[in-house]
Amino acid sequence: MKKIIVSITNDISTDQRVEKVCNTLLNAGYEILLIGKKNENSKPLERNYSTKRISVFFKKGILFYAEFNLKLFFILLFTKKNMLLANDLDTLLPNYLVSLLQRKKIVYDSHELFPEIPELVNRPFAKKFWTVLEKTILPKLKNTYTVCNSIATFYNDKYATDFKTIINLPTKKGIVKTTFPFNYTDEKIILYQGAINVGRGLELMIETMSFLENCIFVIIGDGDIFESLKEKAITKNLTHKVYFLGRKNPKELHKITPLANLGISIEEDLGLNYRFALPNKIFDYIQANVPILVSDLPEMKSVVLNYKVGEIVTNRDPKKLAHQIENLLKKDFTITLEKAKKSLIWEHQEELLLSIFKEAK
Repeated sequence: MKKIIVSITNDISTDQRVEKVCNTLLNAGYEILLIGKKNENSKPLERNYSTKRISVFFKKGILFYAEFNLKLFFILLFTKKNMLLANDLDTLLPNYLVSLLQRKKIVYDSHELFPEIPELVNRPFAKKFWTVLEKTILPKLKNTYTVCNSIATFYNDKYATDFKTIINLPTKKGIVKTTFPFNYTDEKIILYQGAINVGRGLELMIETMSFLENCIFVIIGDGDIFESLKEKAITKNLTHKVYFLGRKNPKELHKITPLANLGISIEEDLGLNYRFALPNKIFDYIQANVPILVSDLPEMKSVVLNYKVGEIVTNRDPKKLAHQIENLLKKDFTITLEKAKKSLIWEHQEELLLSIFKEAK
């Protein structure tokens, strides 16, 4: 049985894409070891494959990446394996070095355009470091895939690579509902789930809630601007209309998402990483029979246009956006959502994913 070591820098318990990849490989007969970061609040894991969490002293920034990657390098070096799977640029260097030293095949999954993330916009040294690392290693990789066609095309054009597209779709499952931890009656629920960071359109949505009647905005997730958003809701006197539920694991999300009347993904165009974004939350909304409102950005826009499961934001002025949402909430997308959810599932990605590993060079 061939053994694959899979590595990520984030918490194993919250990375749904990596979990799906690992399960697909496991079911195909591979032995899996998944390595990730250990957080103070990391939840216990129940997986059918082996996992390992790396404890770090430094929690963020260049020192975190240096410490994590050094520890990862030695774990990879001294652990038996047949193949390596690096997830994103921040795990690539140790994987690549071990693949060279021990002549092991390496597969690379790019979840985003890492040097283009908004967090690096005002950090020129860090941005340059990741850009140089990417430019140095990516052209030498033979087994690569990413989350959407736009990123695949970008890399293939820039580095003459052969990135395939494995969309981050949810697995097929039935709808199970729970209840919200707050009281409401007949209000319409607008839902955001995901990272609470700059550029996600969350500040805009809180502004928009001032112009929406009979609606509640529910935010699920955690991130850099979590506390400032809560302060904004308080300042705007919107605590009765904006609720923060914090981070939820995938099983909890699966029960909460179907309670919504509208799911949003209205990221700003803050560079190529956001422009090419295809967030898995929009597919989670669709699987939960929830129509979507998305930004006028190519990948998200194509889902709405191809499957007729919602609308594209026409104006980012809060008052005009509120008017669009009011009209959108009156529309029925039941038929198109049912059709889309049958097509947009992880099971339809598995054949191509497995071929990448079976034919790895």
